[in-house]
Amino acid sequence: MPGTLIVHHHARHKTYPGEVTGFVFFACLIASVGGCIFGYDIGLTAGLTSTEAFMVQFFPSIYDEMKKQVIVNEYCKFDSQILTLFCSSLFLSATVAAFLAGPMGRSFGRKWTMFAASSAYVAGACLGGVAVNFPMLLTGRILVGAGVGLCIHASPLYISEMAPAQQRGMLNILFQFMCTVGILTANMTTYVASKVDGEWGWRIGVTFGAVETARATLAQIRGLSDVREEFEDLTAACEDGKAVAHPWRELFFGGKYKPQLTFCIFIPFFQQLTGINVIMFYAPVLFKTVGFKQNATLVSSVITGLVNVFSTFVATLTADKVGRRALFLQGGTQMIISQILVGTFIGLQFGMSGTGAISEQYAMCIVLFVCVYVAGFAWSWGPMGWLIPSEIYPLGVRSAAQSVTVAVNMFFTAFIGQIFLTLLCHLRFGLFYFFGAWVLVMTLFIAMLLPETKNVPIEEMAHVWRKHWFWRKFVIDNSDARGAEMRKRIALEMS
Repeated sequence: MPGTLIVHHHARHKTYPGEVTGFVFFACLIASVGGCIFGYDIGLTAGLTSTEAFMVQFFPSIYDEMKKQVIVNEYCKFDSQILTLFCSSLFLSATVAAFLAGPMGRSFGRKWTMFAASSAYVAGACLGGVAVNFPMLLTGRILVGAGVGLCIHASPLYISEMAPAQQRGMLNILFQFMCTVGILTANMTTYVASKVDGEWGWRIGVTFGAVETARATLAQIRGLSDVREEFEDLTAACEDGKAVAHPWRELFFGGKYKPQLTFCIFIPFFQQLTGINVIMFYAPVLFKTVGFKQNATLVSSVITGLVNVFSTFVATLTADKVGRRALFLQGGTQMIISQILVGTFIGLQFGMSGTGAISEQYAMCIVLFVCVYVAGFAWSWGPMGWLIPSEIYPLGVRSAAQSVTVAVNMFFTAFIGQIFLTLLCHLRFGLFYFFGAWVLVMTLFIAMLLPETKNVPIEEMAHVWRKHWFWRKFVIDNSDARGAEMRKRIALEMS
């Protein structure tokens, strides 16, 4: 039926027994290392753009212009489209790679997609580490971006599919936790590298099928001997997925996946409009803009990196207890307040002219509330922005939908990164009010439209939409005879 999501099997979702075995935890931990790669490059970019040796090597005209300025407009001194192109090129590359990752994951699986991602990343990192001119640097960054796009497509899906429903939030947030570890590692690496004379300092940072077999694997993953019920439902879901011959057409034009499509577009879109990657890309530049010196700038970035790691760890402990919605709403409120305060403090010091100096007291207040903002993001839109999309897709369109999520995320990361310095130059301290207003919009969006998904098996997620006040109008209850027949056949084969 057009325009509806068909709910299979029973009116209430099931829960399956299972525990986090050592096998599952280790597999999810390895998959989450992809987040560390992603985070490292975000943090590395932030540090490099404030390192003098790097700027002299690749952006000498920008560096010379900064040195020539006598009266400096603090809002505009870093405004350069070439500099922002370096930052955003990775995410443009990742956008393209995300669309390739969909058919790759569907044909070869998540494991080989992650292997291809790591290969592209290593090649790009090596090229960037030996770069002697901007084209070499940019080519390396594009290869790294391809690796990032493939990785963040496959890793969250792999983790969500491996994890028991009751611990899916905790294990999936490992991806975002490792991302924060990567950012912190890059911040610390850049700080250490800044102490190395000459060009070698920045180079340090840049370089661094059978039914019974399947049943036995599921038993190993869950740590149980009897997994018949879950295995039957998984097999039925796989058969349903195979029946979707054209997942892209089904996702966009089939009319059955309106709730999922809405969130796989709007969650990554809103995640970038929180302004977090602006903070992480340009944290050293931002702190230098408000009056910090070189070492103080990098130290402040390390501090925000530590806050990011700790707060994401808090999310791993709470996502499966308090739920996804509670973290979204609390974190959003915290981010709105802190962004308003940061914008106000900067405005009081620099006004509209962007000239003047910042006092130590104001500088400390800015760092404090930037940390409050980072903490709010790190236990809400950071991990939930990857967790929610990865757990709501039906199997038949899961790879295609994840490609959309990653592509939207990467495109708007690149777009916001490309225009940030220009926005800062023109909106001045109002830029923080701009992002704060968007956080208010997205918090209301979550409050009204996102149902709670904690402890719901992925195969039973359709029932969540049926209970929601808005999305239930797009859902009908329809027992799936083919799925029931498949479960019956599998039960006979296993008996």
